[in-house]
Amino acid sequence: MALGPNTLADSGLPLFFELMDAADVGIEAPEARMGDSLRTWVRSLSVFQKEALVASSRTGKVWRLASDEGPYLDGHDAAPCPLAFLTSGMIASYMNEITALAKQQNVKIRKLKLTQDNYYTMTGSMPKRTMVGGALPVELQVEIDCDLDDASLTQFLMNAVHASPLNGLMRGRLESLFTLSKNGIEIPNGKALRTDGPVYPDPGNRFALVQPGSEPAIKTLCWPEGITPKKQVRGGTETAGSSLATEQNRTLNIGATCTLREDGMKEILQLQYSPHGTSFNFLSEEAPVNGGLGRAPDANSYISAGIGFCFMTQFGRFVKMLNLDLSDYRIVQDSHFSLGGASGGTGKAGRADPLETHVYLETSESDDVAREMLDISEQTCFLHAFCKTDLKTKLKIQRV
Repeated sequence: MALGPNTLADSGLPLFFELMDAADVGIEAPEARMGDSLRTWVRSLSVFQKEALVASSRTGKVWRLASDEGPYLDGHDAAPCPLAFLTSGMIASYMNEITALAKQQNVKIRKLKLTQDNYYTMTGSMPKRTMVGGALPVELQVEIDCDLDDASLTQFLMNAVHASPLNGLMRGRLESLFTLSKNGIEIPNGKALRTDGPVYPDPGNRFALVQPGSEPAIKTLCWPEGITPKKQVRGGTETAGSSLATEQNRTLNIGATCTLREDGMKEILQLQYSPHGTSFNFLSEEAPVNGGLGRAPDANSYISAGIGFCFMTQFGRFVKMLNLDLSDYRIVQDSHFSLGGASGGTGKAGRADPLETHVYLETSESDDVAREMLDISEQTCFLHAFCKTDLKTKLKIQRV
């Protein structure tokens, strides 16, 4: 049985849309640090339903995105899961860099399709506080028709992969930084490292001011495709409520395919192999400053929202499994990326700074329990694990 009300469906709002009233809502992007800095507000709507507002310093755009979980977490399945956003943003970023590098080097690509698989792990016991989320190497298959010889094509694609801004979160080990506020007052962190500077203002109920534009350029930016075809994943799960088990040793597999439409939009089919669930289609396009028309969320916005959504899910999961009080919770997350090596013309590998996240909890629990909520949520978040694990993308090339 699904947990909490189906707020996303009941709201009548599109899942994704561009804010035309960002100034009235009060969200502003942080100052650009190395190319593109994004501020992401995320709030819980009902247990596992969440909405995010993502503001980019480079594009000037603010997108509203929504996330839910499927039956594996007793969710309503009304929107894509958090991990779908990082995979979709990542594959869109790879497409950006491949096409940009081809243009720079006068490589004519006649056909191009990307297929990606992201893998994560969850092991340990929640009652014993030993449950830990992990991230594994990414697999990327490139189906391509072009005139480069095999050696040149391999080097070309490797250069494009390294040029992605997301490369900065994958290579090396970035420890995320946090502040923690309980009932409007900052309290000292436990194990989580504190970010420099003051606590950011709590967005509070300013999300309620958000309204979509009257005439969005693309009315449907995300839609369900149906149940993902089954695939054998070692350690995978598919049963209802499986992700709420107190003892776990499982592997998650989120896949995606990406193709370029004739209108220039990237169409991404997210595939939820394990835990088995619903596939969703995403549209993505870069803003004019990055060479697109800005009719759909850009790669960095999807990536930033995905990390925030995944982190927020861990709060909901922890308090649900241990029956703790957490009546409301929100975060403000800043992410900082370099420009793409090809798409941004830097000629360098992508870079990123550690994530900086301000956490706001409303709870009757003690300060120690509030600290534990943060520490366990960071410890079990797949995408904070992604940032602090040195990962590589395994490349497979198929000529078509």
